[in-house]
Amino acid sequence: MPTPTAKELADLARRADGGGLDLSQVSLRVTADLLMSAPRPRREDLAAFADMAVAMIPAIDEGTAVILARKLAAWPHTTPMVLEALRARGGPVAVALLAHGAPLDTAEIERLAEAGPAEAALALARRRDLTATASTLLIERDIEAIDLAILGNPDAPLPRVASDLLIARARQRPVYRPALLARRDLSNLELAPLFVHADPERRQAIVDSLAAQEALHPAERRMPIGAGAFGEWLVLAAEDRGAAFSMIADAIGGGHALAAAMLEDSSREVASLALIGAGLRAEDATRFLIRLGDEAAHSVERVFALVSLMRSIHPAVARRLVLSIAGEAPAPARRRGQHQPAMDPSGTPGRGGSRGESQPAMSEVIGKIVPARERR
Repeated sequence: MPTPTAKELADLARRADGGGLDLSQVSLRVTADLLMSAPRPRREDLAAFADMAVAMIPAIDEGTAVILARKLAAWPHTTPMVLEALRARGGPVAVALLAHGAPLDTAEIERLAEAGPAEAALALARRRDLTATASTLLIERDIEAIDLAILGNPDAPLPRVASDLLIARARQRPVYRPALLARRDLSNLELAPLFVHADPERRQAIVDSLAAQEALHPAERRMPIGAGAFGEWLVLAAEDRGAAFSMIADAIGGGHALAAAMLEDSSREVASLALIGAGLRAEDATRFLIRLGDEAAHSVERVFALVSLMRSIHPAVARRLVLSIAGEAPAPARRRGQHQPAMDPSGTPGRGGSRGESQPAMSEVIGKIVPARERR
């Protein structure tokens, strides 16, 4: 199909502008299609089309304007004056430009992310040129559709402040969880709160990362649970599981959020991890879980799965994990030791005069942590 000539386009533009010709809605679309079908549209044709479009865009119906916006938004030959004419229509036309990649500078992207209408913000969330600041501003709006659009956009950066907000919301909004776990730019430590919703491979990676973190920065050690306290837990398990979970949470340095997480988790994985984190053996923890008398307790398959989970994880790591699931942080370990003069020949476990306890090699520890993405 031949490309329209500059003379014909210019004549159409003049007559449309002067009101001497009632061009149909289809004419502008067809002309745009003809131009876009040309491998290398001529400069004169582009200029003539721009004149024609600017003259007609204010008067065409919204449906036609939206179609044009979708076609022309990212077309490299669209002139700024045509984009501006479409943008001036506002509403769905402006949103279509945003959604289909119309050029925007960083300042405009961030202005729209912060204060643009919800429809524009949703279109923005799907763009490939989002900045870290724009992602954060959009997520701070706390609109589920926008959050999910960003999570589904692999080009949208997720700085730590943004991912923390999304993971916190995921505790109450299940629809967020698969999208978060599918992101490849989030570290295993960041995704630890979603452990019970992760697949086996991701679970192991989370456990390995927490173990490495524990080796590098040990949390405060707590005394094992005595027989008397455990006996009280067993009694409460059958009579008042909420009170039992509160006592377990207190025992490992958690609070109401951890007790609530145990209560709400019907799989009983959070409770199992908390019991191991409190220092119980898997056998004693299983007695408690069966005493709960709920659906998990009556499923032999579920009980065996919980026992397998409890036997696979170190107590200190289990404690870190459940606190992360609940959105709480483990207390830092207290420094222990005594002052010793630097020249004392007797040495200390940290100096050459004494061999001390064997520590994991730094390369071994670091190798278990998935490198966090660059923070913006």
